[in-house]
Amino acid sequence: MPEGDTVHRAARRLNEVLAGREVTRCDIRVPAFATVDLSGQTVHEVVAIGKHLLMRIGETTVHSHLKMEGSWHVYRPGSRWRRPAFEARMVLEVGAAPDGANETGWQAVGFALGELELVPTRDEESIVGYLGPDPLGPAFDRDEALRRLTADPQRPIGLALLDQRNVAGLGNDYRNEVLFLRGILPETPIGQTDAGAVLDLGVRLIRANRDRVERVTTGDTRRGKRVWVAHREHEPCRRCGTRIRMGMLGDDALTERQTFYCPTCQR
Repeated sequence: MPEGDTVHRAARRLNEVLAGREVTRCDIRVPAFATVDLSGQTVHEVVAIGKHLLMRIGETTVHSHLKMEGSWHVYRPGSRWRRPAFEARMVLEVGAAPDGANETGWQAVGFALGELELVPTRDEESIVGYLGPDPLGPAFDRDEALRRLTADPQRPIGLALLDQRNVAGLGNDYRNEVLFLRGILPETPIGQTDAGAVLDLGVRLIRANRDRVERVTTGDTRRGKRVWVAHREHEPCRRCGTRIRMGMLGDDALTERQTFYCPTCQR
């Protein structure tokens, strides 16, 4: 499931192959922007803010959000894609680096992107300005994140942690894992918890996974051993053996997400 760590890894890889190069082909397969051609423009950088990926090209920012199924792939031009062509929402090709003798260009393909839009770079704040501090960003403000997280003491902690206006990048997997490790049920009002300790643990976990291909919260990298409760409904708790349960939590039917918890370890 794409969360902040996944998006930051994608941004880093895209930046490695695109930054400083000139766009030689731009194919946007979203009706609202299908006529836009960024060919001839230089890719300045690719960055992530929370779960949002920003490509700064010329004076334009290409904003994408992976949602549940999206991904960005990097290929050499002419290589076979690993996902079907009908899922491609954007194809961006760049030439060789200015100082890269005998090096060919690269192709970046965004598949099944949940969101894709273009805005003038000067207007980026209209897209990401509402986000809370990003633990993987260069200037994470813990005090501001905690202030936002605890602004409504009666709000269930399971909802406050997912709200990107509080902390950008933490998603459902981290929510479930952090609350298990702290022994807290998702429905518990955040004012009844040690919110600072919850935040600090979430920050440590997402930072620990920033450079991992597979997300690990247990410390065990073996397949099937990497998480405590996330997506383990009916399986035994790794601590006490009680069967893991699944619930739903959201502000309304549209925002409900699955929660996974141990009814014995979490009170």
